[in-house]
Amino acid sequence: MHSVYSEREVFLRELISNASDACDKLRYLALTTPGLIDGEPQFRIEITIDRKNKTLSVADNGCGMDEAALIENLGTIARSGTDRFAAQISGDAAKDTALIGQFGVGFYAAFMVADRVEVVSRKAGADKAEPAFVWSSDGQGRYAIGPATPAQASLLMEGRGTCVTLHMREDAEEFLDAFRLRTIIKSYSDHIAIPITIVDADQQDKDGAGAPVPVNTVSALWTRPKKDITPEQYKEFYHHVGHVFDDPALIIHYTAEGRHEYTVLLFIPSQPPMDLFDPKRQTRVKLYVRRIFITDDAEMLPGYLRFVRGLIDSQDMPLNISREMLQNNAIVASIRQAVTKRVLNELKKLSEKDKDSYEKFWEAFGPVLKEGIYEDFARRDDLVALARFRSTKSEGWRSLKDYVTDMADGQSAIYVLHGQDREKLSSNPHLEGFKARGIEVLLLSDPVDAFWVPALGAYDGKKLVSVTQGAADLEAIPVIEKEGENKDEAPLGDAALSALIALMKQALGDEVEEVRKSARLTDSPVCLVAKEGAPDLYMERILKAQGDGAPEVKPVLEINPNHELIRVLSEKTKAGGAAKEVETAAHLLLDEARLLEGAALPDPAATAKRVTEALMKSLGGEET
Repeated sequence: MHSVYSEREVFLRELISNASDACDKLRYLALTTPGLIDGEPQFRIEITIDRKNKTLSVADNGCGMDEAALIENLGTIARSGTDRFAAQISGDAAKDTALIGQFGVGFYAAFMVADRVEVVSRKAGADKAEPAFVWSSDGQGRYAIGPATPAQASLLMEGRGTCVTLHMREDAEEFLDAFRLRTIIKSYSDHIAIPITIVDADQQDKDGAGAPVPVNTVSALWTRPKKDITPEQYKEFYHHVGHVFDDPALIIHYTAEGRHEYTVLLFIPSQPPMDLFDPKRQTRVKLYVRRIFITDDAEMLPGYLRFVRGLIDSQDMPLNISREMLQNNAIVASIRQAVTKRVLNELKKLSEKDKDSYEKFWEAFGPVLKEGIYEDFARRDDLVALARFRSTKSEGWRSLKDYVTDMADGQSAIYVLHGQDREKLSSNPHLEGFKARGIEVLLLSDPVDAFWVPALGAYDGKKLVSVTQGAADLEAIPVIEKEGENKDEAPLGDAALSALIALMKQALGDEVEEVRKSARLTDSPVCLVAKEGAPDLYMERILKAQGDGAPEVKPVLEINPNHELIRVLSEKTKAGGAAKEVETAAHLLLDEARLLEGAALPDPAATAKRVTEALMKSLGGEET
């Protein structure tokens, strides 16, 4: 847990960031309830060094917490979070700082430099007769909470807010040096728009001096001209506003003027945040009005852009706008539409100018961005143009435009294959006939692919078709002949094939919709496909897993007339008296096709019995 490395100073950045957020929230609440600030509107963050007692305190006069909030926000961390966090700490600076960001709670970082942490807090607006509360923990999975003593409560500024006191470890006493702290604050937190001061308690005891010394410039970074902001300042503001630890992959900073005036400072992360696939799909862009924080829950971007971090500062909205009013506010809707368009345009520029960087972005966030193809009809064309895919043709990423440009002669559709594992998809039997004809198939391994493909339907006039759905219309495209390939064996005759198909269908009964000749198989004996108009097999499994009450759709079993096993079964059929053998083979082949499709066997015991019988016969034993 107490990993030692050169970037331990992130603990101070995170504590200051949390304090700043608390002040921002109270500033917003005080717009409608002025009594919350109790006549003291000046927000501040005060850092106190006490070398004699080896403590460092970070106090703010923000919104504060009551006992329930302390338990909810910090109790869970102490009970379980620190254990999981400690188990994953490696000692590597880059990996460990990224890990803190993944957990999403900068409070963890305090335990890198402290043996014990105490948090004293009183909620703004609380009755003066109500006590402040103190939470304490050693970061080992235990915590204590109770009313604060008068001495502890005196740590709070204006009787409200929060004071976090760190009892420093011996190897972390460097952070009790005022110069060291000023350096950290100037590097990481200079952009904080709330005054940050340092108080040296030892100096006060010594000569009565030690008044709070201002450290930061107290200037909202997004209001400065872009030319005056360094890459490092952008990076540290990204860490602050996003509560993350990676470097931004793309920065979008501009001011819009015209019907509505607002400033936008957004960041595209370089690493997926831990909550990327949270079912709430909550966006993480903060809304400010004339530099005053309003909310981080205004849904300023659609859900499929929830990985974007940053803020939007409006000059037009009223300061007292409520979160409920935001849902139907025309200005918010207009800004949301314009900013969404700008983000997609910036991603398009990145894809055109820096292919490698864009592909790294797509690797991280493509599954989320594809949600927009399914749900955002107005921007569907823009999102489709940004989409990239793996395919049977190339190891790299392909766009739909690339696919259509390279379509085979006679090909009229865009073919796709759905599944959970990209590597396994590439060896799927359904691809055999397409590969033999040089037809590219897109390999779609994200669950959302099963939804946006039918929603899109077609691209550039070419229908999107699953290779596991319906009859494969491949006869019009010739097989590419390979040098040295054996062509002496005559194909199985239609009459013999029809007889075998009839016998297999009789044996399988209502387990399948149909048994038919396959045009998509060249090496495997059988495969399962969905009948025309039915859901793709992968989509059907998703619907069943979600419990959506999807109707049971019987699959179609396709057989390869050129496979040796099918030829042998056909000969058995012609010879007569082999109905039992064909029946056993039909069931085994159906189960083989199910397994290749990733489906569960309906009766494993019956399958095991058939396998045993087949093995006994092949080895010359007696049938059971």
